[in-house]
Amino acid sequence: MFLTTREVADLLRVKERKVYDLAAADEIPHRRITGKLLFPADEIRAWIDSSGLLLPRERPNVLAGSHDPLLDWAIRASGCGLATLCNGSRDGLDQFKSGAAALAGLHIPDGESWNIASVAALNTANAVLIGWAVRQRGLLLSPELAGKIHSVRDLKGKRVALRQPGAGTSILFARMLSEAGLGESDLACCKGQAHTESEAAAAVAAGEADAALGLKAMAGQYKLSFLPLVEEKFDLLIDRRSYFTAPVQQLLAFARTEDFREKADALGGYDLQALGSVRWLSA
Repeated sequence: MFLTTREVADLLRVKERKVYDLAAADEIPHRRITGKLLFPADEIRAWIDSSGLLLPRERPNVLAGSHDPLLDWAIRASGCGLATLCNGSRDGLDQFKSGAAALAGLHIPDGESWNIASVAALNTANAVLIGWAVRQRGLLLSPELAGKIHSVRDLKGKRVALRQPGAGTSILFARMLSEAGLGESDLACCKGQAHTESEAAAAVAAGEADAALGLKAMAGQYKLSFLPLVEEKFDLLIDRRSYFTAPVQQLLAFARTEDFREKADALGGYDLQALGSVRWLSA
């Protein structure tokens, strides 16, 4: 795709004469085709980014990474058209780095913080980490264990639904078990793995597990007891170009509506004060 002199001038917010001068000095990517001055759109965007390289291929409208019930609902309710691929935070990072996803939902514990160290270690360019919500996470408990479990240490010998390796919840739970002096061998772990927050809660509600590390939002939905343990940051890693596309902008605009906030209140366990804030920006 080629841009005209006028289109480049509008993009740069300069007069057309300035564009001609840049081309004459060979300071801007251009071509002369049948005597007409044209500008390759991808090279112009790369030149604006001062990367000196062609921009990567356009990313698909896919959100990978961790499952969040509020985000899942917002994608459907907003009609933004994003597809989801929820296989855990680490997989989200892999999908984002490979260019297979435009966004990734993350909640990876990094020392005393969340997500930033993991995203920075990805060494990816043209990306921004946007705050989505602070979520209450703790133990989802069966009716039989209500009031009988007071810490992770009390899970010894109990049937626990585990999340898949690489999920933010799995990483966090491994840390909590270690701090409690326990390992997975001390638990009666359920067969199979829960790949979403909903699957983990459903396992407890169906009597397949005594407990699972999950969200307060799921406790209310599945009528389970909840023992709060930590407040975690759930963020969206977004490709800069994809950030300005219609699907992403439609989702973020919907997240500023009253309907969205009412849904967050109804689910419970969400603090939206950081929604939309820039938590990290690639160099």
